[in-house]
Amino acid sequence: MRIDVCFVDRVGITHDLLAVLRSRHINLLAVEMSPPHLYIDAQTLLSTSFAELRTALLQVRDVLEVTALDILPGEREHLHFNALLTAVVDPVFVVDGNGAIISANKAAESVTGQSEDELCQFALGELLSDPELQATLLEKRFGVPQFEAGIGDTRFLVQVHPVKMEPAGDGRIVAGGVLTLRALGPLPAHRRAIPELDEAGFAVILGECGPMVSLKTRTARLAGLDAPLLILGETGTGKELVARACHAASKRNCAPFLALNCAAMPESLAESELFGYAPGAFSGAHRGGKPGLLELANHGTVFLDEIGEMSPYLQAKLLRFLNDGTFWRVGGDREMRVDVRIISATHRDLEHMVAEKVFREDLFYRLNVLNLRLPALRDRAGDIGLLAQYFADQACLKIERPRCRVTPAAHLALRANPWPGNVRQLQNVIFRAVAMTDKPAIDVDDLELGSVSGQERGHERVQPAPAEGPDSLDEALAAFEKNLLEDLYARYPSSRQLAVRLKTSHTTVANKLRKYGIRRELA
Repeated sequence: MRIDVCFVDRVGITHDLLAVLRSRHINLLAVEMSPPHLYIDAQTLLSTSFAELRTALLQVRDVLEVTALDILPGEREHLHFNALLTAVVDPVFVVDGNGAIISANKAAESVTGQSEDELCQFALGELLSDPELQATLLEKRFGVPQFEAGIGDTRFLVQVHPVKMEPAGDGRIVAGGVLTLRALGPLPAHRRAIPELDEAGFAVILGECGPMVSLKTRTARLAGLDAPLLILGETGTGKELVARACHAASKRNCAPFLALNCAAMPESLAESELFGYAPGAFSGAHRGGKPGLLELANHGTVFLDEIGEMSPYLQAKLLRFLNDGTFWRVGGDREMRVDVRIISATHRDLEHMVAEKVFREDLFYRLNVLNLRLPALRDRAGDIGLLAQYFADQACLKIERPRCRVTPAAHLALRANPWPGNVRQLQNVIFRAVAMTDKPAIDVDDLELGSVSGQERGHERVQPAPAEGPDSLDEALAAFEKNLLEDLYARYPSSRQLAVRLKTSHTTVANKLRKYGIRRELA
């Protein structure tokens, strides 16, 4: 029989309660203490004896009530946990703070061919064919990104979710982690498309050219400073990626990182999402109210994307929070205080908006304590090849096909493109190319780049765009052909050399040079 003893907490009350049970020779199968409750599973206690035991327990000082239970809270939680694991179709492993497997679901048993008890005898690295895995999880405190691993001939994407306890001392205690595996299917061996995340989280920021090296150096310096950060850059340059890396490298990395796009919703909805609302604040509101991102991210980071689109009213309310860390829920009757770092981002010129009186000057200075400016993709053309192959590897993993490479000719064509959508546009172009071809290599014809705006495809030279577009396709092709021949003739100063370079006949090249009036003095 299971019973619940409700009491006023005091020193020694547990000893007094257990003494009553011991005096009656009642064997205890389980005891759970959660003041002001003591839950007891008394194996030998019969329902006919409960009334007499209840009277005896109520005589103990500070005991308020004694009731019978069907199940202990811990048992209920354990049953729900097991039911949840069973319902998950992907393999799941639960590990303790030392990285040892302590639980696994039915899907994990099916994939490995081992029972849960047998799996608990395995080292995690041995099971997932990665001898370094267990040490890495402990070193990173289970704060690693998804990675690729294998069980037998099947490849998986593995996501690790740290299990954290409430703050104790200087930070939260990491009590272990939950590993969820998503099958990729049998794939040939190839290098990982998802990089390891280093301690600062900057491995996910790809780039080796000068502007990116400078950016990563500055980002590493600013990430650990606990002050508002403003990230500037064109659309698609990776502002949220940098914001997440800064959070991962800060002392707040064990707390949530939550994001709000200020341009994606109307003012009233954005206000309730950011600040939350009190019960009955408006028609259709949840009965108990709702916490906003600032409350949910306490001790963590809130990322405000497209801050330049925020309404004047919300600008004023955000300024109040930045001044003293306090705010009011929508319809609330009390002031709330949280500890949150604000990272904001925009592609707009905030200084110009301040001058035009459409963005608050005082808010701009509060947001712009620290700042980062992300380079456009056209200003880091040397990284396009690296990014293209990385995105191709990611796409191959996502659609479960063998790895394909990006050819040198495709690299040159990509470098010549203007990329107004920056890295995001490049990622979309590569994904489309990978998805639409079964070839082992992505070539120029697979890229579907469309117009290159006067730039030579396959070469780095950028020609200025005409003031007005061509009148016809023939005119556009002729302009492109002339620009190409002028540029190459400077490096291949004879019609025969140029014909070899363009893989065409000498006669064709000679006629084209004569047609466009291109002479040797251009060399």
